[in-house]
Amino acid sequence: MAVSVSILAIIISLHLIAFVLAIGAERRRSSAKVVPDKYDERTYCVYGTDASTFYGLSAFGLLLISQVVVSCVTKCLCFGKGLLSGSSSTACAIFLFVVSWISFLGAEACLIAGSARNAYHTKYRGSFGVGHLSCATLRKGVFAAAAALTLLSLLMSILYYWAHSKADTGGWEKHRNEGVGLTASSYPQGHQQQPHASDFQKV
Repeated sequence: MAVSVSILAIIISLHLIAFVLAIGAERRRSSAKVVPDKYDERTYCVYGTDASTFYGLSAFGLLLISQVVVSCVTKCLCFGKGLLSGSSSTACAIFLFVVSWISFLGAEACLIAGSARNAYHTKYRGSFGVGHLSCATLRKGVFAAAAALTLLSLLMSILYYWAHSKADTGGWEKHRNEGVGLTASSYPQGHQQQPHASDFQKV
């Protein structure tokens, strides 16, 4: 199977857009501040924009689409019947397959967890001057980790697709082996018929 330029373009584009969105989500994390209520002696949390949640969920969806494309093209490695057995390309494809899925799942976990945490807002109030009201916010670095894992997933997906194309024979290797076995098994039968023919001539 040859490497398709259009498939590579789709994979790279989706991953890069997801990376940019993850960086944007990190920079636009929701911030909060404690302000006093105008009508009583209580305080409450005021949050900023929720754009980070939208960016994170968008990156999650694009990364998922890219992984589905890779899995469909390579048949998820589990359903391919034409891979060369015992070759270095096959071993490399299996290794890259595992690493690409680990990086993909890690990036998706960071994106969905960061989006959910960023969307959560503290709703309770505290008494003014008594204790300190804690406003729940997303910690710095969650979306940055997702962006890094997205780049790693991009690299591993490209290498896995390339290694799979090198190891994939399209089923020709299997049929060739069957043909060789059939020829080898039919040869002794023809060889055994020769003595019978010579015996018949002697009679």
